[in-house]
Amino acid sequence: MDARAQLARSRRVVVKVGSKGLLAGSNGLFEALAAELVKATGAGKRCRELVLVSSGAIALGVQHLGMKRRPVQMAGLQAAAAAGQGLLMQRYGEVFAEHDRKVAQVLLSHADLASRERANNARAAMEELLSLGVLPIINENDAVATDEIRFGDNDELAAMVTSLLGADLLVLLSDVDGLLDGEKRRVPYVAELDGATLGLATTEISKVGRGGMKSKLESAHRATFAGASVVIASASTPDVLPRILAGEDVGTLIAARARPLSTRKHWIAYTLRPRGTVLVDDGAARAIQRDGSSVLCVGVVGVRGGFAHGELISIKTLAGDEIARGLAGMAAAEAARLAGTSGKGSSPLVHRDDLVVLPR
Repeated sequence: MDARAQLARSRRVVVKVGSKGLLAGSNGLFEALAAELVKATGAGKRCRELVLVSSGAIALGVQHLGMKRRPVQMAGLQAAAAAGQGLLMQRYGEVFAEHDRKVAQVLLSHADLASRERANNARAAMEELLSLGVLPIINENDAVATDEIRFGDNDELAAMVTSLLGADLLVLLSDVDGLLDGEKRRVPYVAELDGATLGLATTEISKVGRGGMKSKLESAHRATFAGASVVIASASTPDVLPRILAGEDVGTLIAARARPLSTRKHWIAYTLRPRGTVLVDDGAARAIQRDGSSVLCVGVVGVRGGFAHGELISIKTLAGDEIARGLAGMAAAEAARLAGTSGKGSSPLVHRDDLVVLPR
């Protein structure tokens, strides 16, 4: 079975729709999206679970409050989000009610997913909603978000939700048909994201949203390491979701990794944010990359940041290349004191069970 045909077997799908794809196109996209989501769930034994990650609260708030442009300052963004989130959910409630479907709002911050306890609570709530036949509609809690705890954008949030819920497929809907090559032709399939593929992405950001193709590819990278396939496609393509799930050649399909990370290691690598950096010598770097060895103090040549025991740290070579991430087995002060030493019986700076070697 080819990669496209396998999409029809997806049992749990996360769909992310962006502000520009949802709000800046022709009228009726809310209605069309609702109809497609209902159609995509299937029926009987073919029934699948869908989760929607939706942008649009800030964009709707900007319109509702009569702002001339999207705010730059945090307070303005929070105000727009507070005004727009209710409008967004009201709109979704109306269009799904026409299909006799119920929806529920789930607002998340990065801090919610960075905490294992809070992330587990969020997962349990969404699992219960799905079991009741309710569509969870997820958005960042922009009204209270700060620079420190916010997601990069909803593409990143969608990738994290994909991992959290163990979804088979992530669909990123926007105003573009997919990844374009140097001749502006759609790339239909990517077996594995690499530097050349990432180089095709632009960093252009929408006037009504925060994302772009670079963000989508970075989020796709995260999702594929959670064991999910990813499709990037245009929200305005007729019947885009049913066609994707039927295996049609729509958008750009990025294949799931054959050897995905465990849920915990994916959380370490792609949800937590580093609180410090440790530099290791060439010998230690080889042992970490080749064997997945623990980070031992004897190989440490530099410690940066004020991280505490249990916080995430970035492991870098002397050349500055990040090769791994892991949970610190000691605080920064102790790590600096023990750097370069090989005391018998001393704990590793990062134990291999708490370490994720990043793809080269």
